[in-house]
Amino acid sequence: MAKEKKPKDADAPAPAEAEKKEPAPASEAPPVPAAEAAPVGAAPAARAEVAEGAGKKKKKAGVPPRRGKKLRNHLKNVEKRLREMGAVPVKQAIAELKKAKRVKFDETVEIHINLGIDVTQSDQMVRGAIPLPHGIGKARKVAVFAQGDNVAKAKAAGADVVGGADLVEKVQKENFLDFDVAIATQDMMGQVSRLGKVLGPRGLMPTPKAGTVIPANGDLAAAVREFKAGKVEYRSDKTGQIHAGVGKMSFDDEKLAANISVFVETVRNSKPAGVKGVFINGVTLSATMSPGIKLAI
Repeated sequence: MAKEKKPKDADAPAPAEAEKKEPAPASEAPPVPAAEAAPVGAAPAARAEVAEGAGKKKKKAGVPPRRGKKLRNHLKNVEKRLREMGAVPVKQAIAELKKAKRVKFDETVEIHINLGIDVTQSDQMVRGAIPLPHGIGKARKVAVFAQGDNVAKAKAAGADVVGGADLVEKVQKENFLDFDVAIATQDMMGQVSRLGKVLGPRGLMPTPKAGTVIPANGDLAAAVREFKAGKVEYRSDKTGQIHAGVGKMSFDDEKLAANISVFVETVRNSKPAGVKGVFINGVTLSATMSPGIKLAI
């Protein structure tokens, strides 16, 4: 008779029995994830901090801390009072701005102008530079792209960085951008034009409209001194607005008023020929940490 064949796994333990494991002792705590575990040899206090912080959510970058109830109510009342005041003269706006000051540092006074331009039309874009009579209260680093005799002129006028092809190469290869204003002589624009992708997005590209390209018969030294003293560049953005700093909160009221008046009048006189109707729809004055105040201009 033929012998009966035994199944190959006849002697193997049942699956349920193979997977059985001894239960862990009740005294053992669940394992801590490696990312949350304290370093080996850390003090008990450090381990307690890790355990305590494991359940807390990290704050997102750029999100300011929650304001207290007292501060929220104060700001709400200030904004309500300013809305009820409506548009006010420049000197009154400056006084109200200083009353609303609540921080310790010297805030920048900013001006915001709403223009009645068509931003889809390139000939209606507004851009220029204004030498404010009392500066902006901030030291500015000026870089000059020049060659030949203009190098000595720029250095004598107080330029912080001066160079020709070497400076172009430094910006291009080393991404050197340690300056606030870039000025170029006309004979250097052939080389400086290669830096459009680097300087353009940062608003540093020299352009004749902003007065940062000096022609052959221009006064390079005067341009450097003006920008060092506080010549302000302005440019309308995609929403038809102009934003610029016109001084510091520590300035006298008279100096701030003079800077604001000169800025507004210069922008008003730069109205493009293609703009029909009202050119300046409104002007708002504010500070770094304050609400805006409408100006009656």
